[in-house]
Amino acid sequence: MPSPASRLLELLELLQTQPLTTGREIADRLTIDRRTVRRYVAALQELGIPVEGERGVGGGYRLRPGYRLPPLMLGDDEAIAVALGLIAAGRQGLSSADGALAKIERVLPETLRRRVEALETTLGFTMPPSAGAPVAGETVLLLADAIRRRRRVRARYQSFEGERTERELSPHGLVVHSGRWYLAAHDHARRDLRTFRVDRMSRVAAGERSAFPPPDGFDPVAHVSRSLARVPWPWQVEVLLDLPVDQAAQRLPGTLAELFEADGRTLLRMRVSSLDWMAGLLAGLGCDFTINEPEELRASVEQLARRLALMASARDAAHLARG
Repeated sequence: MPSPASRLLELLELLQTQPLTTGREIADRLTIDRRTVRRYVAALQELGIPVEGERGVGGGYRLRPGYRLPPLMLGDDEAIAVALGLIAAGRQGLSSADGALAKIERVLPETLRRRVEALETTLGFTMPPSAGAPVAGETVLLLADAIRRRRRVRARYQSFEGERTERELSPHGLVVHSGRWYLAAHDHARRDLRTFRVDRMSRVAAGERSAFPPPDGFDPVAHVSRSLARVPWPWQVEVLLDLPVDQAAQRLPGTLAELFEADGRTLLRMRVSSLDWMAGLLAGLGCDFTINEPEELRASVEQLARRLALMASARDAAHLARG
């Protein structure tokens, strides 16, 4: 049976979510009588919470207009969900997440705080923590607001090579991938859609000029994925996979390769820094393939095939010797 304290919290939540609540609605929701409703309202008022009553037809109870309750009226499951979200956000490179989690832990009841701290120290993730520079929450919020309000932003951007340039951008979407934050935006100087690492942006400021609208059907996640697949590594690879494109997409993420349907098979295009690594990737796909380019990839595949054949022969010989 719910305790009086839990019912008080439930009444507070009800008043916070509805502009006006009748005594009957409260009684039905909390499974109490009307007299107990009045007693609970009086208890909240004694705690300094301005609950106002309105008599007559259409009357009821409400919080004084403009009053804001403390933000952490959380149950156990809700507090754990918030803590889990902040732990994950910290691993995704959001620099303010640890501070926010510490503040929440300070105001939680002692028993629940100990449980949340235990969760923080014992929880593991299969995905490694972000290897990139953390991003400031203020920057992320500014960009998100500019996207929502369709406003341009100005920023200084540092490229992979270290070059710093001033950019005017029409932002279209924020995307998180492998612990890094990316912005899909129209670059006005280059008159094209581009992808920007948010941790390489500084002096970000919102302007008053209207942003260019995104193209029809624009998907920020798909755009960033294509951009990452086109990172200019030294080798441009094109391979025809003996595999339907939907099956290829299950084995190769969009951030790694571009996939195109080709008469029931899949044309794979991607850029890589190592052809030996590419040979291992192709071997792991479990299908036949034809190399279109570069010619040097054939040598890497043949070398890998010889190495695997030698390993298989050595293993077979060891089995025979033990037999």
